[in-house]
Amino acid sequence: MIYLPLYPAVKEQIRRQKNHVIQTYFHQRIYHHDNPYQIWGRSHPLRVLLVLSHMRSGSSLLTHILNENPAILGYGETHITYQAPQDIKKLIARVYWQCHEFRKLRDLKHLKMTHHYVLDKVLHNTLLPDESLLNQSQVSVIFLIREPTATLASLQKLKPHLNYHEQFCYYKNRLLALGRYAELIHDKERSLWLTYDQLLDHTTTVLNQFQTFLGTDFSFSENYKLMKTTGQKGVGDSHEKIKSGTIIRDKQNSQVHLHEEIQAEADAIYKSTYNRLCNFCTSSVPDP
Repeated sequence: MIYLPLYPAVKEQIRRQKNHVIQTYFHQRIYHHDNPYQIWGRSHPLRVLLVLSHMRSGSSLLTHILNENPAILGYGETHITYQAPQDIKKLIARVYWQCHEFRKLRDLKHLKMTHHYVLDKVLHNTLLPDESLLNQSQVSVIFLIREPTATLASLQKLKPHLNYHEQFCYYKNRLLALGRYAELIHDKERSLWLTYDQLLDHTTTVLNQFQTFLGTDFSFSENYKLMKTTGQKGVGDSHEKIKSGTIIRDKQNSQVHLHEEIQAEADAIYKSTYNRLCNFCTSSVPDP
């Protein structure tokens, strides 16, 4: 039997038809129920895991570590604006489509949609206009913060087009919002917090606490597989370090020297947010 090669245009048409069928399948399962967390064919609703953090906090590393657990599916920033609970449907649809590739027959196993959590990383105040979403019983939150000097040094490299005042205002306003979110939730069963330094310096304790907090059957590891979105700008960290597949602990000395008044304000805001997270959330590194 002679097999004729497919022309590129035909291959592209087949690819588009395949993608349309798969997206339609996901859409019908996800939107079959009015309940934002319920999808057709599952006896239990999905849970949402939000990583609430700020830019240059180590959130991409955290996302990869969380996503390595088979109970969790996510890829980073979806940039969905949560204006109502029904926007959770958008999250589920986007995550299941973006996280998988359907090139081989065995890839059809991804259609099962058996994960316990779908994950989104939210780094900007404008993406959560409906803060009442945080009090939905199906939503769990992990807060991640990083001290100001190292954060602003990294932010300066990432966003050189922003002047220093704009960079500092982003950090300040974001930490104030994170503290407010924690107080709004005020539920240690649904909210956990950690710092970037804790993730690096107390890794085993933090990872064990993740499993306890999220109730997963599988433990968490500091090693992770790369995703098809790893390193993509707009999704997460685009530096080479994130492609290592493990935690790299080479902390670099900051080259940013804050003015005395700015340093004092930044430290005060960080300390205030730190204390609010301590008061209202479960700590990833419990006090001795």
